[in-house]
Amino acid sequence: MTSKLFSLLQIKSIILKNRIVISPMCQYSAHNGFANDWHLVHLGARAIGGAGLIIQEATAVSPEGRITPEDLGIWSDEHIEKLKQITSFILTENAIPGIQLAHAGRKASTSPPWQERRMLTEAENGWQTLAPSAIPYYDNNPHPPKEMTREDIQKVIQDFKDATRRAHEACYKVLEIHAAHGYLIHQFLSPLCNNRTDEYGGSFENRIRLLLEILEAVKTEWPNDLPLFVRISGADWAPGGWDIDESVKLAKILKEKGVDVVDCSSGGAVHHQKIPVTPGYQVPIAERIKKEAGIHTGAVGLITNAHQAEEVLYKEQADLVFFARESLRDPNIGLNFAHELKADIIWPKQYERAQLED
Repeated sequence: MTSKLFSLLQIKSIILKNRIVISPMCQYSAHNGFANDWHLVHLGARAIGGAGLIIQEATAVSPEGRITPEDLGIWSDEHIEKLKQITSFILTENAIPGIQLAHAGRKASTSPPWQERRMLTEAENGWQTLAPSAIPYYDNNPHPPKEMTREDIQKVIQDFKDATRRAHEACYKVLEIHAAHGYLIHQFLSPLCNNRTDEYGGSFENRIRLLLEILEAVKTEWPNDLPLFVRISGADWAPGGWDIDESVKLAKILKEKGVDVVDCSSGGAVHHQKIPVTPGYQVPIAERIKKEAGIHTGAVGLITNAHQAEEVLYKEQADLVFFARESLRDPNIGLNFAHELKADIIWPKQYERAQLED
């Protein structure tokens, strides 16, 4: 049986050598937003390891858009040089470099997860956070987010536009807008985070307005022949929150607006979410959006082995399979999955001897 996981997929001018995508995973290892050798080795290793598309971690479009002070950023032209080194290496390994542009909104200004994630004060290198409404994510947060003015919203849109120009200059070939996991754009989408009464709150059409305005701004700087992804949380897993019906409705609009792939995750908006975590638990979200919106989708979430990924593709539940924690455990996920499925691929010449059984 021919492997679907190792079949080609063309999206606009880009041809992916397989359907394995390395999901954006924050490393919390930058200084003032600058990438360093950790990011080069981390992302480069996954390119050597056989993945078709490697999407760089959530990269902040502004300093206040970072989740932590150690997040990557792309708010300055000075950030481009090191990022270009990373994309150049990935391309030499016959993989495609992608970038996820992000703004954390009310979930910004926190410590890294290994420091018991909490809000940082200004004395701890923290900053005032922004959100659609002055509703804190953390119940005990003494510094609630500032409700964004129209001027704040316009600045965020401009920041995404400027970041897109830099991403193109840095030679990324896929751009993903982060509209999931309870970060800023998702905060506007979800009624649990957004109680505005202006044109950015209330109705479905108003709550999706910021995402669509960012998308239009991004498209003015992103080449028409390069793929454009949007990551969404397909459901908030909380009563009264964003749900799969709204996700399908949004996906149809995104397709009309020129988006190529909806990267289907879920959750992250509120603490009281109840997520039914089981292997492949988010795959039905990708399947429904793919079938009802008629758009390419990516499946992610507790997909941990080659045969599970093959099944997703053979059942046409998604077009791409995104790997996060499994790729942290196994940087050579593409090579190992190909070995397991007996797929005929080109290995890095330095690793060719690993194809032989001991």
